[in-house]
Amino acid sequence: RAKLESMIDDLVQRTLEPCKKALSDAGKTAADIAEVVLVGGSTRIPVVQETVSKFFGKEPHKGVNPDEVVALGAAVQAGVLSGDVQDMVLLDVTPLSLGVETLGGVMTALIPRNTTIPTRKEEVFSTAEDSQTKVEIHVLQGERAEATNNRTLGRFHLEGIMPAPRGIPKIKVIFDIDANGILSVTAKDEATGKDQKVTITSNSGLSDDEINKMVDDAASHEEEDRKRREQVEVRNKADQLAYGVEKALAEVKDKLPAEKVSEVEGKVKSLREAIEANDAAAMASQSEALEAAMKEIAEVAYSAAASAPEGATSEAGGAARADEAGKGDDDVIDAEFEEGD
Repeated sequence: RAKLESMIDDLVQRTLEPCKKALSDAGKTAADIAEVVLVGGSTRIPVVQETVSKFFGKEPHKGVNPDEVVALGAAVQAGVLSGDVQDMVLLDVTPLSLGVETLGGVMTALIPRNTTIPTRKEEVFSTAEDSQTKVEIHVLQGERAEATNNRTLGRFHLEGIMPAPRGIPKIKVIFDIDANGILSVTAKDEATGKDQKVTITSNSGLSDDEINKMVDDAASHEEEDRKRREQVEVRNKADQLAYGVEKALAEVKDKLPAEKVSEVEGKVKSLREAIEANDAAAMASQSEALEAAMKEIAEVAYSAAASAPEGATSEAGGAARADEAGKGDDDVIDAEFEEGD
């Protein structure tokens, strides 16, 4: 027995990996599991039962013959497929996450892996450039942060978007998977009502081994992908800050001392250089410096407004209300869509 246990130890340990993945995907821990049923004749081996007991922290259920469990499961599925069993539903799930490429070349998942189907998810994105009239929707499948490390399911364009400053247009992207696993992706400009749609009849097309390889690959690069997402987030925030400061400065620069304007413009330039160099540390420090400078600018601007004639204050109030009206768009995500000609 000791010899047998030593020979099969690596195989027994390997069976725990699917258990860990299943728990992780379900957002559960071993302590959340009420009952563990042993399936298959090999689970009669004492070391297998001991390993299961140790992993889940409880004795496995032994009230069912482990050989008969397999046959019972097959019989239940056959009954569901034939229509003889009416009170049970077998749910299919998405084997990998589905999403789109967004600003910075990363994948934003709309439907996480192991989501039961049919399902429908939607999210609102925006443009990455001023006066952008066309966007490209790059549909992806996979678990990696970098879009290029995932599988491309399709690409299509939404044209005729009303020209506007970046971040203003609202492009709703809808992922819809029916009971047959057919994926429909729709992009709609909420201002014009124009939309485009693509249907993907085989959103997997991968073998179990290929799917497992992609999941394992994501797990082995988890730390690398986390850092990549953080870097993209820092870059996007820095770019948005520089863009916002440039617009704000253009509106009030004639009311500010020339040296203050020059100071802020210099900090914007430094931040742009850090963004160009893709230096996360420099982007963070330059962003902090620019924010501090803009606070000073705001104080000067408001002081000037306070000392202006009384009639000039109504305009400032109107600007404040417009700003408040725009706060509802905080959940809009800047997406790196292709700019129209």
